[in-house]
Amino acid sequence: MIDPDFLDELDRFDTALKRTSNAPLQGDQQSPDVGEGLTFSDYRRYVAGDDPRLIDWRVFARTEELFIKRFEAERNLTVHVLLDATASMDFGDGDRNKFEYGAKLGLGFCHLTAEDHNDFQFSLIDEVPDRIDTDTSTQGEVLRLVDHLNQTTPSGDGDIEAALEAYADTIHSRSLVLVISDLLFDPDDIADGLGALARNDVLVAQVLTPEELGPATTGDAIFEDPESDETRRTYFGGSAARRYGERLRDHLEAVDERCRILGVEHELVDTGDDFFDTFATLWLGARLGGERRIQR
Repeated sequence: MIDPDFLDELDRFDTALKRTSNAPLQGDQQSPDVGEGLTFSDYRRYVAGDDPRLIDWRVFARTEELFIKRFEAERNLTVHVLLDATASMDFGDGDRNKFEYGAKLGLGFCHLTAEDHNDFQFSLIDEVPDRIDTDTSTQGEVLRLVDHLNQTTPSGDGDIEAALEAYADTIHSRSLVLVISDLLFDPDDIADGLGALARNDVLVAQVLTPEELGPATTGDAIFEDPESDETRRTYFGGSAARRYGERLRDHLEAVDERCRILGVEHELVDTGDDFFDTFATLWLGARLGGERRIQR
């Protein structure tokens, strides 16, 4: 069970994302909106009906022509949390459970986003995205999400490509998208799903347990597939352990390579690590990733 008291500890982190949801994050597309915002965009010639208060009289003094200032409309950042709710996420004992650990990461992002008076959305993904927030970006809503997630049991094998593509169609402004999953899917399906989100600022937290990253089991063991409940008894050790390590390494490298190609931030998360250290890495990575893209 997720204890909401952990949210209080997150207040020691900087609550400002220091980014906007518009073009400076990725690309050079300008907002079409014009108004008396804070970010100057450019000039255009004055035409009848324009607000005369926007005329730049210093430009007129130099050119004897009327120009008005254009400004980019200021926008709040929207943080989208997409949490994998397939059966494989229901693995790991206690605080090491992947779903619980990942849920706390997502809730932490929502908590600090609400403190900064920005918007968040929280969805569970399996075969399709299931939005579980009520479109109210408040601390009360974060606590309601804690209750909802405590009553959620991950199930099914999911379709990450279809779920992420479907969710991408619901995003209508540039945003930060946090994808939390063990990513135990085909790397090409993962890439196709993330590619649909890539016009946004995307951070992927790949959550695995210490047992998955380095199984300590040796000798006769029974392995259970959480998505199908099938079991297999086998001897694990020696060559079997080496093959497992090689396949896991190949999978992690394949996922990381595809994320690099897409320009997606990818972080491997070990649920055996201190939660607050992990959160700090993701939170600062999200901020610094946006700043790097602004500088390009």
